[in-house]
Parts: sequence; structure tokens; C-alpha cells
Amino acid sequence: MKSPNEYYAGLGTTIFTVMSALSRKHEAINLAQGFPDGNGPDDVRRVAAEALENLSNQYPPGRGLPDLCAAVAEHDNRFYGLDFEAGNVVVTSGATEGLAASLMAFVNPGDEAVILEPAYDCYRPILEGMGVSVKAVQLCPPDWRLVEEDLAAAFSDRTKLVVINTPMNPIGKAFKQAELELLARYILKHDCYAVCDEVYEHIVFDGLPHIPLMTLPGMAERSVRVGSAGKTFSVTGWKVGYVSGAAPLIDLVNKVHQFLVFTVPPNLQAAVAYGLRLDDDYFTGLARDMQAKRDRLRARLLDIGFSILPAEGTYFLTADYSALSPDEPSDAFCERITKEAGVSAIPLSPFYGAAPDLRLVRFCFCKENEVLDAAADRLLNYFKGN
Repeated sequence: MKSPNEYYAGLGTTIFTVMSALSRKHEAINLAQGFPDGNGPDDVRRVAAEALENLSNQYPPGRGLPDLCAAVAEHDNRFYGLDFEAGNVVVTSGATEGLAASLMAFVNPGDEAVILEPAYDCYRPILEGMGVSVKAVQLCPPDWRLVEEDLAAAFSDRTKLVVINTPMNPIGKAFKQAELELLARYILKHDCYAVCDEVYEHIVFDGLPHIPLMTLPGMAERSVRVGSAGKTFSVTGWKVGYVSGAAPLIDLVNKVHQFLVFTVPPNLQAAVAYGLRLDDDYFTGLARDMQAKRDRLRARLLDIGFSILPAEGTYFLTADYSALSPDEPSDAFCERITKEAGVSAIPLSPFYGAAPDLRLVRFCFCKENEVLDAAADRLLNYFKGN
């Protein structure tokens, strides 16, 4: 038998699947995979249930229900001043499919793409599986600042695309205006596209704004932004995402999307359209509640002996465990605390192509307070023996 796709056949299982399976096996509290304990807003779920009964359950338009496309455009105008209409949007089967369709739309085999590491783990395999050479700019703790010298080393005449994630999974960094302006200069200089992963756009803390790269001068015509109903409404199992941007770029993304999944469940689309039109109180409340959970877990982890890096957004805290186990690699540390302490975390090493020797792990805090407290109690008992 002839060989399959050698690149994808050689890939391992995603770290999220590995750690969640290990967590289940050892009956650990899962602070590894990023999903909330809740079931999403009652009214949004009610609209989904009613739409299942009252709307057609046959194929909706491949590009998305017109009402959801319009709601995404209204959302982008309302929050960021982007002058979009329904034609500026395509609805995707989750943000990851939106990212895949966007990446595939803008690159050819032999092109180069720049990503910022530590990076969400789908970017590199999607790009490299298409024959694209990936150049990584490694951000350094504790502030993960974007440095011009590193950008200059990564960009070349062959650079076709940049992927930026803000707020950033796994490290919770929200890029500031000056950093985005620096990146925009390199995008313009090298005539690149930008795919902007902004799934945590409404989970930003401490009064910081979420700034889409697309809002900067010269970026609107060469950027697309990817959003996630799963993150914004705490319904990660729905797998409803959306990509917005200049109509010519969105048309290209839709050409790929139609051959990946074609369409998304219509009742869920109707519910997301409703949700995106909720009052500002919902969106500010989401950020406020998640910030309180961040602060709760942060305080407990500090008491245990972890050092905690800044977390400006997302569901995640980055913890330095050097004081607890200075010589242990992060994957071994996460496996040990899952098996022996009964709490799961994610090592940062899988978020790099070539991982530096860091003693950093990621804890997810989008859980009920009782779950966060129980996890902290287990870790305290394990490391302190109290």
C-alpha cells in the first residue's frame, strides 16, 4: 500500500487530548483543557432550542445564516468601528475551521509564514501540512514583549502571511497598540496577509482594551479576524466561529470553507446571532467574572509556591514551578501532578516548534469557584503536606 500523507501521519496527538485523557484516568480535576464548567447563558440556549423546533433543519446557506452574518458585522462595527456588512462575514464550524480556511486561502506551497510563540498548536501543522515554511518569533517571559529585532530576523522576501493571536493562548497576553503598530509596519513592508485569532476578544482584564490589528492603518485590506461563539458564550461544544474582513478576502476564505464543512447547524447560528446582540452588560460581565476567577486561582497558586506571570486575557494562567521542582521538565511535571496530586495542567512546551527550557505550565481558570478551590487544596496538600 502506498504511504499516506507523511506529514500528518507523523504528528502526535494534541496535548489537550492527552492531558484530558490522563485526567479522566486518574480522576483528576481538569485545569488543562480550556472549557468552562457552565452551560452557557440561559437565554442563548433557549433561542437555540426554539430554533431547533421552528427553523428549517436542512442545509442553511454555506456562508452562514444571513441573520448571523449581519449580527457579526454589527458586532464588529459596535465594538471596533469596522464598517462591515453581511458580505464581510463567513460562518465556520468553530474558530479552528475558520483559522484553517483562512490560512489555506492566502498561502501557496513554498511560501513562508510568521507565527508568534508560544502559539496555539493548530497554526504550525496547518501551515506546514500545506508545504509552507513556518518562522517563529519567540516571545520571552515574563512580559512576552514583541521585539523588533526578532521580527526582522523572521521576516523575509518570501513571507506571505502572519498569524497573530490576541489575547494569546496559552499565555494570556493582550497585545498593546505599540506592539501592533510595530507588527503592522513589517506586514506592510513585506506585503503580507494577516490572520488574526481573536477568539478571546471579550475576555480581557484590568480595563485593557481589545485592539484588532485590522483597525490599524493599512491593515483592513490585508487582514481577517476570527471569532468564536464558543468562547464568547461559554458553549465550546457548539463549534460556531466566524471570520470577518474585507469582502475580497472573505470571498477567498469562503471558497475554502465550502470544501471543508460547507455549513454549520442553523439553530446554533440563530442563537449566536441573538447572543451577539446582547447588551454591553453581558460582555463586560463575562470579562469581570473571568477576571475574578483568575485572581482567585492566582492567589491560591502563589500560596502553594508557584510564581504567576501576568495574565491579561483568555481562560489561562501561566505558572512558573521552578521553586517547587527546578529540574523537572514541564511535561513530566504536569503528568506527575495529574497522577499524584489529582490536578491537571498543560505544559507550555507543545506550544513551541523548538521549545526553550522553561519551567512553565498553563492552568485553566474558567471553572466554578468550588472546582478552583478544590484543585488548589489538592495542590497545597501535595506540595505542602497540610
